[in-house]
Amino acid sequence: EWRMAVAAVFAVVHDVLISVGVYSIFQFEVSPGTVIAFLTILGYSIYDTIVVDDKIKENEGLVGQSGRMTYGQMTSLSMNQVLLRSINTTVSSLLPVLSLLVVGAFIMGAVTLQEFSVALTVGMLAGAYSSVFVAAPVLVALKERESKYKAIRERLQSQGVDVTRSAERVGLTGAGSPAIAVTVTPSSADSADKSAPVVSPSGVIPPRPRKNQRKR
Repeated sequence: EWRMAVAAVFAVVHDVLISVGVYSIFQFEVSPGTVIAFLTILGYSIYDTIVVDDKIKENEGLVGQSGRMTYGQMTSLSMNQVLLRSINTTVSSLLPVLSLLVVGAFIMGAVTLQEFSVALTVGMLAGAYSSVFVAAPVLVALKERESKYKAIRERLQSQGVDVTRSAERVGLTGAGSPAIAVTVTPSSADSADKSAPVVSPSGVIPPRPRKNQRKR
């Protein structure tokens, strides 16, 4: 989808600008190894953004079928589902790169490895950040301009639903409406019918206790 492609391009540009900015601030020398690292950053950033967009595309049915959450709330739910995977991928990718930086650059003194590993470290950190905090907001801003998602957002706002909160906090991720918990306070227990079942906070009526029967 072209909107997801535009969001991915924004994330890639963000990652390259951050990496080039770090090189400009610390005045590192740009070598062919640095250019190779920048190209590797492009591939890593696009891959991580595609994984995030795939989860969003998978959850789009939550908005279209039920209409009980906005596109932004669905995207927030998708981010929560894919965040741990992005963190694990970033950590596992940074371990060999940090090994190159520490062993190759500081211990063995290889300048080429230092230039390559510094660019990769900065680019991978920026790529993991941009997939969630750059690409996803840009995608939401583009998708909620569509008439379908704009109508869902306006309808939920007219019903009093806080569309700025996540879907989990407003109870929109379940199949039906959230259950209402009924609690009988001690002050009203005397006036209530003692034979009426008391509903637990989970909405399940507990079984009545058995009476002890005396054996003859």
